[in-house]
Amino acid sequence: MSKQKIKTNRSAAKRFKITATGKIMHRKSGKSHLLRKKSRKRKRHLKKEKKLFSGYYSRIKKCIPYKF
Repeated sequence: MSKQKIKTNRSAAKRFKITATGKIMHRKSGKSHLLRKKSRKRKRHLKKEKKLFSGYYSRIKKCIPYKF
């Protein structure tokens, strides 16, 4: 008998990217609406992806097992 495959959590797969060194990157919040009142600098800094807090790594690895 073969082992069952683990299902990938599709929402997590779309939200998180894995770098070549194994870091998990995610988009910053606050860039979808109400942008008129936010400064140019603030919006520019929200474009960049951010490294995920290392305490969440084990949870995300369970959600997207085949990306590692």
